[in-house]
Amino acid sequence: MTETKRDAKLVQYLSEAYGKEKELETALEAHIGMTTRMPYKKRLQDHLKETKSHSRSLERRIKQIGGGAPQLIERVAGQAAAKAKSLAKGPLHMVRGVGEAEKMLKNAKTEYFNEHEEIATYTAIETLAESVGDTETAKLAREIRRDEERMAKFLARQIPVLTKAVVTEEVPAKERSKANGGRRRRSRPAKANRSRPRSPARS
Repeated sequence: MTETKRDAKLVQYLSEAYGKEKELETALEAHIGMTTRMPYKKRLQDHLKETKSHSRSLERRIKQIGGGAPQLIERVAGQAAAKAKSLAKGPLHMVRGVGEAEKMLKNAKTEYFNEHEEIATYTAIETLAESVGDTETAKLAREIRRDEERMAKFLARQIPVLTKAVVTEEVPAKERSKANGGRRRRSRPAKANRSRPRSPARS
């Protein structure tokens, strides 16, 4: 069957998303191994399951559209290159920061960046699919994008928590700011007594 330009473009975009998901599977596995804060670690584990599910769904959709021959070969080659690139980054992530809290913070910042890249990718896929009348691909892209948006929101809340953990771990208590910003409020001068002068006491 002759592949149309429409299908070729859909396969291209889906393959790019697939390669990113496979790269993030490896990165997430590395980050989970470095994470000790349980709420954060549990969310990473859950998102790793979502990421693997995304990869399987994308692969199925690529095959359904008919992404064979050169496109399929390019996708597989791209997946291998992405995985190698991600594995190469793993050791670098292990030496990030001074302490444990800072490593987790830097990982969270990287994850936050990646989530927004994925949100943009799936927004583009959804728009492309709608523009060429592929409702099934549009639906898939929308569902995955929502997963990425939920993860991005979690990370946005987690980054301040992890930053405070860095402060606690690395900054002496006497050097941390107080609730009022670390500055003692200057006392205001006493207001002059504006009441009427008392009458002199009678003898």
